[in-house]
Amino acid sequence: MVKNILSYIRLKPVLAVGFLLSCSSLLFGTWVASIPGIKERLGLTDGSLGLSLLLSPLGALTGVALSTKLFSKISVGKWMLAGYIIVSLIMIAQINAVSVYMLWVCLYLFGFFSFLNGVSVNTTINRLEKEYNRKLMSTSHALYSIGGGVSAGLAIAFFGMGIPSGWQIVIVVVIICCILVLSRHHLLAHEEIIHTSSGLRLPSLSILSISFICMVIFMAEGCVADWSGIYLKETMHAPPELVSLGYAGFAIAMTIGRLNGDDLITKAGSKKVVIIGSLLTAAGFSLVVFAPVVIIAIAGYILIGFGCSCIVPVLFSASGNIPGVSPVEGYAMVTTGGLIGFLTGPSVIGFISEKATLATGLSLLILLAVAAAVIGWKNKFLGQSTTLNTELEYDEQIY
Repeated sequence: MVKNILSYIRLKPVLAVGFLLSCSSLLFGTWVASIPGIKERLGLTDGSLGLSLLLSPLGALTGVALSTKLFSKISVGKWMLAGYIIVSLIMIAQINAVSVYMLWVCLYLFGFFSFLNGVSVNTTINRLEKEYNRKLMSTSHALYSIGGGVSAGLAIAFFGMGIPSGWQIVIVVVIICCILVLSRHHLLAHEEIIHTSSGLRLPSLSILSISFICMVIFMAEGCVADWSGIYLKETMHAPPELVSLGYAGFAIAMTIGRLNGDDLITKAGSKKVVIIGSLLTAAGFSLVVFAPVVIIAIAGYILIGFGCSCIVPVLFSASGNIPGVSPVEGYAMVTTGGLIGFLTGPSVIGFISEKATLATGLSLLILLAVAAAVIGWKNKFLGQSTTLNTELEYDEQIY
């Protein structure tokens, strides 16, 4: 793992792109810590909060519809630089929203730009893997997890110093924008025009099951992000200093899993990683839902992090190796399914919580994770593997 990290850091163009995934989680983690306060400030119920969160997937679907047109006119490098600056400014407005209407507009725009940013970054990482003849996706996504852990730690420190969430996001955005400006030459070097295949259509039958698994895992991640703080605070009656630890534990576990993911996938195989990971996710949500004390619930979130960590990199790789489906088309379809799960999942949980309890809503994830394990076991494409050249020096290996 250490050699992998050091080798990755030495590739400055790759690190610049990977940092963008950290930006996403830094922003999102700050948002997660602020949700309980925003809910209270704007007088939102679980149901109205869930309905509000539904605007983000609506924005994402708009991004799906317009992505081909946008990326056919704007180079991916320019989009990555501008897109992440824009979404950072949107998050400042979102956390400091003074009305429900302002929050709604920000959530819609956040979903729109987040989807397009995700397409640009992950497509660029795929291109860099071919350029450097090595795997980069799992380590790059580990940076996303690191950003989530850092943001949770910052939230704890900021709240401890009495800094409100509205100013927390301003500080985070200033730091992000400074780093983006410093690394702009690496980002702008990507002058390719991406002709994505993403559009408003259902995945083909050959990857429908992979898209479903991705939807479930992203839904689990979204629910941990949006509801973990509220669950620990309102259901488990956790003290303020422990509210962020559910998401922090999840993010740290995700990081550890992804930094070891390439090795694990190679040794255990893609199918086993998906099956075992899905079952661990189901077990984690079971601990959360039935936890008698706060510490058990936090342990459940950690287990969810380990379970989810390596599944998405496996699904992205599988989507690019399906006979009769181009890598771009497969990636776009799987990403669309995953994003829908990530952004609609919290809203669904909110509606169930309004009618029953938040624990009942989270129980849905137990069933979906078990279903993902069964589908992963049945899916023949997850068993496919590629031959690696093990005679190369470590820094040049595909690992």
